[in-house]
Amino acid sequence: MRVIAVSPHLDDAAFSAGGTLAALAAAGHEVSVLTCFTASVPDPSGFALACQLDKGLPADVDYLALRRAEDAAAMAVLGATPVHLGLPEAPHRGYTSAADLFAGVHPGDDVWRVLAGRLAGEDADLWLAPQALGGHVDHLQVLRAVAVLDRPVLWWRDSPYVLRDPAALPGPDLPGGLGEVRLPQDLDRRAEACACYATQLGFQFGGVAAMRTVLAGLPEVLLGGNRVRAVLDRTTAAGGAAAPASS
Repeated sequence: MRVIAVSPHLDDAAFSAGGTLAALAAAGHEVSVLTCFTASVPDPSGFALACQLDKGLPADVDYLALRRAEDAAAMAVLGATPVHLGLPEAPHRGYTSAADLFAGVHPGDDVWRVLAGRLAGEDADLWLAPQALGGHVDHLQVLRAVAVLDRPVLWWRDSPYVLRDPAALPGPDLPGGLGEVRLPQDLDRRAEACACYATQLGFQFGGVAAMRTVLAGLPEVLLGGNRVRAVLDRTTAAGGAAAPASS
């Protein structure tokens, strides 16, 4: 199979579905991770600048360049190909505080349309994307863009948001009729990949050791519909190694 994971930020796919992606790659499938919001913006200010200062990085560091390098290292561990789509993160689209990131998509912020247009040209047998648990606006935009494409998608639980609120609800654009789809997962390789995101671990988890501890108890729960099951059934029938056990 060709597998595409659509990640809002440079870490989301690894944090949320890295074990599944590693197992798919190890089974011989072609895995790519397309990360949406990866653009460097010169001379950031305000909340955008605060988002790197609170990670202990000085103002003159190209924060997104550093994160893209971390992502390339993480994808090498997972066995996936990184693709950076170069769209600006929410702090560069008019969101002015941490609270604002979780208060709903701003009127006029139609970046999902641009993203859907970019993704429409991609071809894959199986897609993975976020449920937008936690309600981060960038995750909501990715969910909406992927949903309108009407592809066979496995929807992942957004980590670390699901750790903070296990009862968090998905974004409103998540399709209905989904059930749990269980695939093989390499959680050890997920942890190794996540360790590559050094700029994020202290802020998100409290450090690399804490990340390993909390993720060790977090299996990846993926939701999919009949089209996903049909893809996986065909792969199994053809001798592939992505046999599902679905409920």
